[in-house]
Order: sequence, then C-alpha cells, then structure tokens
Amino acid sequence: MSSTSTLKPSSTKVKAKAQPNFFQRVLCTTGTTFLGVGLVSTAVVAGGVAGLAFSFRNLPDVRGLTSYVPAQTSYIYDAKGRELLSLHGEEHRKIVPLAEISPNLKRAVLAIEDSNFYKHQGINPNSIGRALLVNFKSGGVSEGASTLSMQLVKNIYLSQKRVFTRKLAEAVLAIRVEQVFDKDQILDMYLNYIYWGHNNYGIQTAAESYFKKSAADLDLAESAMLAGMIQAPEAYSPFNNFTAAKERQEVVLDRMVSIGWITPAEAEAAKKEPLQNKLGQPTAWQNSKLPYVTDAVIAELETRFGKEALAQGGLRVQSTVDYDTQKLAEKTVKSAYSGLRGRMGRAKDLQIALVAVEPETHFIKAMAGGVDYNKSQLNRVTISRRQPGSAFKPFVYYSAFASGKYTPDSSIEDRPISLRDGAGFYSPKNYGGGFSGSMSIRQAVASSANIPAVLIGSRVGLNKVIEDAKQMGIKTPLQSVLSLPLGSVDVTPLDMAVGYATLASNGWYSEPTAILRVTNVRGDVLLDNTPKPQQVLDPWAAASTSSVLTSVVQGGTGKSAYLGRPTAGKTGTTDNERNVWFVGYVPQLATAVWIGDDANRSLGKGISGGGYAAPIWRSFMSQAIKNMPVENFPSPSQFPRPKPEKQQKS
Repeated sequence: MSSTSTLKPSSTKVKAKAQPNFFQRVLCTTGTTFLGVGLVSTAVVAGGVAGLAFSFRNLPDVRGLTSYVPAQTSYIYDAKGRELLSLHGEEHRKIVPLAEISPNLKRAVLAIEDSNFYKHQGINPNSIGRALLVNFKSGGVSEGASTLSMQLVKNIYLSQKRVFTRKLAEAVLAIRVEQVFDKDQILDMYLNYIYWGHNNYGIQTAAESYFKKSAADLDLAESAMLAGMIQAPEAYSPFNNFTAAKERQEVVLDRMVSIGWITPAEAEAAKKEPLQNKLGQPTAWQNSKLPYVTDAVIAELETRFGKEALAQGGLRVQSTVDYDTQKLAEKTVKSAYSGLRGRMGRAKDLQIALVAVEPETHFIKAMAGGVDYNKSQLNRVTISRRQPGSAFKPFVYYSAFASGKYTPDSSIEDRPISLRDGAGFYSPKNYGGGFSGSMSIRQAVASSANIPAVLIGSRVGLNKVIEDAKQMGIKTPLQSVLSLPLGSVDVTPLDMAVGYATLASNGWYSEPTAILRVTNVRGDVLLDNTPKPQQVLDPWAAASTSSVLTSVVQGGTGKSAYLGRPTAGKTGTTDNERNVWFVGYVPQLATAVWIGDDANRSLGKGISGGGYAAPIWRSFMSQAIKNMPVENFPSPSQFPRPKPEKQQKS
C-alpha cells in the first residue's frame, strides 16, 4: 500500500444485539481451542467460572459511549478570533472528526498498535494466544494483547493494573463496543481520547504541541513518531529524549513496510526528514497572551455557567477585546508609569488602570488592570473602587438637564455655601480655593468648579442623580450624601467608562461585557451577547451633557486630552491627590484612566487629572481611533427639551 492509500473502512455499522454467553462469544470469535482453554484456565485462577460470570454482569454498559464526552480544553479568543488562552484541567484535549485526521497518522497508529483492527471483532485471537503463552512462561502479565477497542475501554472504564481479570474484562467490553459502534467510530474515539504526553490528550493537541500543526496536516514522518509514542508517551517524547523518539519512529516505519502499507523508499525518506528542526513546544500550560482580559473573561464565565461547567471544558469563548487595542493599552500604561515614577516619588505603590468601552455595543475593547500583571494580578479596572472626584460631575449635570429646568447656558452661583448635613453643615470648597461668582453650567463644568455641582445636586435631588447614574451603568452602590456630586463615593474605572459610554451613545445602553459569544465543541451557541440596546436617557439631556463636556477639552481643565476632533471628557482629582482621573469619549469609544497608589496614599501636591491622567488618555485614544472616521456628537437642537419636573428632595 502506498502512502496515499486510504484505510479500508468497516463496510457496515455493527448494530447492538442480544449479548450471547460470554464463553460462547469468545470461542465463536476466536475459533481456536487454545484460546478457549487459556481463558477457562484463567477463570479458574481468578476464582471460578461462576464468580467470573457474576463479575462481568456488573461491567458498565458501553452504549453510554454514544453520549460520553471526555473533558476538553476550552479556548478564549480575541474579537478577531486570535487565541489568547487555553483552559483545562489535567486533560488538554481538542476533539476533531476522524475525517480531519491525517491518513498518515491513522495508518501509523494501526500499524504499530493493531494492524488487524478492521478484521477482528474486538479481540485478536492470535495476539491473545501469543500473550498467554509468554505470560504463562513468565509467571505474570508481561505482554499485552490489546486491540484498539480493548485499549479504549481500558482507558475509559478500567484500572491500569495489569492482571488477568482486567484483561478479560477488557475483552468483554471490547466485544460489546464492537457490537454497538462501527470501526471508524471506535478509531475516532480512540484517537481523540488517548494520552500523548505533556498533558496532551487526543491527536489534535498532540499535533499542535509537537509539530505546530493540525492533525489533518501531519506527514508520514511526524505521524510515525507520534504513533510510536503511544506505548510510553513520556519516555518516547521528542521533547524529553529525541533519540529514543527517533528510534521508536523507525520501528513504526519498518512495521508499516513489513505489512505493505508503505514502500521501503517512503520509509527511508521519512526516516531522513529532519524532525528536530520542526518541533514545537509544550502547549498545555502556556500563559495567557492577555492575562488581565482572560482573567475577566473567566470570572464572567464562572458567574454565567459555574466552575463545574468551566472545568468540564469544551467551550469556545470569543471575547470582545481586540488584541491590538489591548496591547496598545498595556503599552500606554507601562510607558506612562515609566514617565511618572520620577515625578511621583512619594507614591511607592503607584498604579495606572485604563479601560475602553465601545458606546454602540458597550463591549469592553481593552482593559489594562495595572502596570505589570506579573508583579500584581489585581485587576484595578473591575475590582478596585476609588473616589472619582470631579469625573462624577457629568452624572449630576445630566440629571439637571433631564429635569427640564436647566440648559448648558443656565446660570449658577459659585459662592461660599453651607448645606445642612444631618446634625451639622457641609461647606464645600473649590479645588485651589476661591470663588468665581455667577457662571453658566458650561463654564462651571469646563473649570471644574465644585460649588455649582453641589448646588445642582441638592436641587435636582441626590436620589435622582443616583438613579440616573445606575441607568448609565454604574454598578457600585452609591450613597446619598451631599458630597456625592464631587465624587466622594467609590466606583471602579469600569463603572466610569461604561457610564460615559452611555453618554457617548446619546443614552443607549447595553449590558457591558467582555464576552461576545460562547459555543461548545459542536458549535451550539451557549451564550450570545449580541447587544440589545435600550434608550435609558433623555436624548436632549444626553446631547447637552456631551456638549458641555466638549468645553472641558477645548479650553478647560482637560485641554491636554483634546484629539483635534469632537472630544468630550472630564478630569477628576480627589482630596489630597489620592486619585486622579480622566474619563472621556468620542462617539465610537469611551475610555477611563485612573492613577493612584495601591495603599491610597497621596500622589503628591499639585498632581491633577488634567495634568497627569489626561495626557495618558490622549496617548491611548489618538492611536486607538486613528482609523475611525471623524464623527460629531448629536446636537441638543435635534431633540425636544424635556418638560420641567417637580423638584425632588434628597
């Protein structure tokens, strides 16, 4: 048979039928008196025919293999299908159909493991007779006689201990398997189930690990080396001992020649192929290419499906994050950290977090949860809660506009005030001190004046501000305190990015996620996060909020974030400079940048969101959106202004 020949398939599928008496079945199948005597003798040694028959009554029902699904590897991909991480327990496995496995590999495996596979009915009489003779002479079990069917049931159902009773159980189960499944089905299960070393289970992960290719593309030389490993995967691993692996490969090739499945010339050519230069590397325990992203995806998967489903594996998870955008975010954060360390010497645990959300879908497009994942695995984007400072003010002003009582040009006083706060009074101050008197809301936002925000918040109602912030996507619980408009409550960077993304979409909201779709190995969709946007904000009020936020970057506290195109955003700096922020957006992307100390210490006097966070935001955004067309924000004039609501009490 040439190397291009195909295996002879089973002509018809063997259907399940009534089980005959075990010894009748064995004698009928073998057609040899020696085998019958050997098996009966073995039964006597094991405790008698009656006891043996009783034991075999309790063997598992092989029909369960029709629905048996071994643990498989799950894979997480980026938005464009690039693999980021494989998830598995002990068994790193990816199941592939038999038709997608190289004929070279099928022939090589059958040649060395069971060359009569398509002729016998589960057990090979000649092999069993030879093994019984050798084992009788040695006084133990020193030689096996396993067919592929016997090996399959041994690995799935039976212990690995080499005793006569187990071998008989293998034979019984193998015969039953061949009554239920056709030969190709058995070979399919075998090649996808067996162990190939280095935590690779099944031929697909073995081919990817050892030769960096799919099982369909294995040539004769590679196939013979992989087939030779089955007997002792670690001992014959080309990673561990290439010389031993090469010697074993040649045994397989010689066997294929001896049974006429390849020519001597084909064998010699395969032996001379320089496989050592083609070797890959173990893939079972590779690190994530985007660890902050895959950690977040895993956390979301466990919430959706539970840890048990994730451990069973076989999931194909497409994330919403684009690999290139994520790498840009990580590079931006690292570069900014290097530049800031010298300027912020007092912050011993300085960290930077960045997260980008797509307004149209609310998909997370990038999340750098810290400066260096290898040093700290804490994802500050999703876990760390910090005061946002003045970056919270847009939620307050949106509520004001949505009340129908205010416009961007409405006047508000920037003057000393004292508001009753429980038994005492709350007297807010502006950053840097001083007061500016009467000003428009647009001017108050651009200059980040504190007094107007507190006054507006108290007038529209703090409960209303909290309600609107939740509608925009703030998940962290908020407290109704007079300092809320100045960002005195803790939120995550993801909260802020999602809230601003809702403003960027002019009030349309979808549930934020890092997962686009989850399927199983059959392609069934288990989770589809196709956005289902809902209009949660008043369009006129949302457009008015974006309008005033453009003034922040055009000439206000966030001018160092201006991108040369319609840009909206807000700076944030908390008391004692513990947290500095810039959160902003263009119509296609919203991004939050946070800088702080993990111990929540001061970053240093004079550190502000406009001077430190805004340049980082601009560095990332200018690259992330460079191929996106310039778009304008909706004008408030496009929408009817809401009618004034009754004043709500805080």
